[in-house]
Amino acid sequence: MKLGMNDMCFACGRENPIGLKLSFEFDGDDYATTFRVRPEYQGWPGIAHGGLLSTVLDETMARLLWAKRLDAITARLEVRFRQPLPVGETVGVRARITRQRPPVVETAAEARLSDGALVAEAKALSMQT
Repeated sequence: MKLGMNDMCFACGRENPIGLKLSFEFDGDDYATTFRVRPEYQGWPGIAHGGLLSTVLDETMARLLWAKRLDAITARLEVRFRQPLPVGETVGVRARITRQRPPVVETAAEARLSDGALVAEAKALSMQT
């Protein structure tokens, strides 16, 4: 299966009216984005919904593979939350490839506040298509 860009992608699609519209860039070997927690992204009062933060972590790892021209989809995602992410905060998310054994690619990502505090970290196992 050949994967491609999708303007309606919830995480990165520019045409999705309710999407996050994330943008990405390389920073050395890492692939990076930023995400600002708006009030409509909360779960518990004043705290970002963990599923939404998981989406941003997953998307950053998946887009890294796409940028590296590896057609792959997430087969397993593990997220470890380190502290609550307050509404109004902006986090930086960075992803990197940690291991390649075709057709399997392993990636890792982390979300940090502007002061460097770790909010969450993730690992993914993706399968090349």
